[in-house]
Amino acid sequence: MRDGWQQEGFESHEGAVGVLLADGSEPGPVFFDLGSGSNFHESTSWWHYDGEFRRPTAVSMRGRCACGWRGTKRYPIDWEKVREVDDPDTYDTTGPYEDWEAHLDEVAGRAVMLPEDLLGLLRQVREQLDRLWLEEDAARAYATMLKACSELEAIVAETGPEAVQALAREQDESMPAIAEALGMTEKAARARLLHYERLTWH
Repeated sequence: MRDGWQQEGFESHEGAVGVLLADGSEPGPVFFDLGSGSNFHESTSWWHYDGEFRRPTAVSMRGRCACGWRGTKRYPIDWEKVREVDDPDTYDTTGPYEDWEAHLDEVAGRAVMLPEDLLGLLRQVREQLDRLWLEEDAARAYATMLKACSELEAIVAETGPEAVQALAREQDESMPAIAEALGMTEKAARARLLHYERLTWH
């Protein structure tokens, strides 16, 4: 299972396998000299912490998230088995992955929930747009999709800026609280609010 775990609606909470050294510390990125002068490639992929070429040797793995969360459970790494399979995708990393999924459940539990009727309407819109790909008259179907996108953009442009201003007033401009309500990291929430704030529709 490769790094870069994502779940729709929680893109800023990208997950991956993190590693720990024998002393319990989390190592920084490993660097690779690509032979092109001062250009170095860096990686935090768990399988690169194998002790080869003076790289650190990880003794255990855990779940990690782009938001800074780290799993409390540790899973030993059997490097002999890793080298036997010779493919990181076939090594068992389900423990860290499941811990990351549990972390996302906690994030979702703290975020605001869409009302069921609104969630149903949005689901219907997506399903209707998906059906258009099956229409025989392709040109008309594509034009219909773009027309629908235009209507959706108008709704967002009308609602987004006002909602940003109102939310900032209600939360006293507390970015941690806003980010938690949106189920995002503070950096992603700040970017999202700035995006909506600048929207205009003519």
